[in-house]
Amino acid sequence: MASAFGHALTAIALSSGVKKPLLSWKLWTLGIVCSILPDADVLGFKFGIEYGDFWGHRGFTHSLLFAIMLGVFIVLFFYRKHTSNNEKLWLTSYFALSTASHSVLDAMTNGGLGVAFFSPWNNMRYFFPWRPIKVSPINIESFFTNRGLEVIYSEIVWIGIPCAVIALFLFMLKKGANK
Repeated sequence: MASAFGHALTAIALSSGVKKPLLSWKLWTLGIVCSILPDADVLGFKFGIEYGDFWGHRGFTHSLLFAIMLGVFIVLFFYRKHTSNNEKLWLTSYFALSTASHSVLDAMTNGGLGVAFFSPWNNMRYFFPWRPIKVSPINIESFFTNRGLEVIYSEIVWIGIPCAVIALFLFMLKKGANK
């Protein structure tokens, strides 16, 4: 998996495309939570759930269906009032993309079993052919080692720089649309 830092950075970059009245700490916080939440499946290890199981790591919580469902849930729960239908659609798209970005990044790592993008219909795990991101250790202690530093460097290059470009592009696109 990519680290929580890499996932959070992606959600922040994607928020550059959200219209100004909707930008807030609440949006950024929920976007970051959405981008990290799929990894809650690692808790299954403590309950005997195997890595390759439906509920295992990189299983259903990493699927595109889960991303859409979470995006809808976040908007229904946190943005039910004071938001137009058009804004709800934008917000749902943002939260679903923030969640789905997690799986995209994980499919670009050099470790693990792949990502069940199409679960529950197809539980096969997939990687992208190009996998430049070093897989992050699951436990916190291992993160503060030389391997952890390699992961951070990898994420700066393969997540941080592209996120900066995406954020700039979305900001300029939004600025152009406001003229």
